[in-house]
Amino acid sequence: MSPFNRPKSLTELVTENLRERIIKGEFELGEQLSEARIAKNLEVSRTPVREAINRLEMEGLLVVEPQRGSFVFNLEPEELAKLCDARVCLETTALTSAMQANPQALYAALDECVERMTAAREAADDAEYLYLDTLFHQCLFDCADNRFLNDAYQTIALKMAALRSRLGHHPDHMAKSYREHIELLQCVRDGDVPQALDVLKLHIDRKEGSYWSDATQPDGTGSG
Repeated sequence: MSPFNRPKSLTELVTENLRERIIKGEFELGEQLSEARIAKNLEVSRTPVREAINRLEMEGLLVVEPQRGSFVFNLEPEELAKLCDARVCLETTALTSAMQANPQALYAALDECVERMTAAREAADDAEYLYLDTLFHQCLFDCADNRFLNDAYQTIALKMAALRSRLGHHPDHMAKSYREHIELLQCVRDGDVPQALDVLKLHIDRKEGSYWSDATQPDGTGSG
């Protein structure tokens, strides 16, 4: 059998299931996960669950503490600040590179994203909007022509997707997010790198409202 056509292993299937549930917010930040309960719910043995947990720990979505168990990642305020600082560094560099190396491809990709975001907003489909929000930011790296920059971004991309999901029901933040994506698209269309960077920094800035802080609280209802 060709390796490209092989069926996914149980470990891969369980990993995908848990990753999606963490990102979508089915588990609270900091929540402890039970291997036995997950195995029972998915009707698998505990071995693929344990292996999936190990993979998700490497991805940064889970924290495994000896003698205590496995927990969904959580961020203290100072960690959230550092995460936002890292985003600013990575995304502004990616945006600058993409606007210089592949401006037309970047505009086309972002334009398609915004069109789909508009449709999602009109349909009140928050889950689709949040997926597109993550895709929008990934476009910066896809068009930057720097795989090392993209590799660095992937170390935080899943955490960002998970945090976005926890902000998805905050109407003020959703409106702000959508408006700034449109503004950034217009800057890319006009080839205005300085203004695009200003919009992106504001978009990411942790000091813009209390939404990101709310997202890391267990009872938060709160996309950048």
